Amino acid sequence: MKKQPKYSPEVIESAVRMVSEAGSQYGSQWAAITSIAAKIGCSPETLRRWVRQQERNTGQRPGPITAEEERVKALEREVRELRKANEILRLASAFFAQAELARHFKP
Repeated sequence: MKKQPKYSPEVIESAVRMVSEAGSQYGSQWAAITSIAAKIGCSPETLRRWVRQQERNTGQRPGPITAEEERVKALEREVRELRKANEILRLASAFFAQAELARHFKP
């Protein structure tokens, strides 16, 4: 079950664009972020994360882009599911092997 995002992609995109356009009006990027975050109703940290992710996606900052992060999450989820399946198969195999041994050694 996926959690519904609180902010629409349009709001996120608009807020990030506002921060990049307002860079010269404020003393620092953080000042712009705190001011714009108050206007759109999110925390400054949330907006900062959106800005950093956009910077990574456009190549302005090193790090994984959104598509890479989603791929890693999908692979991690698949690994968890496969490990669970392997554990279930291992336990089932041990159970049936024990039952087979018990059947052969009944007097």
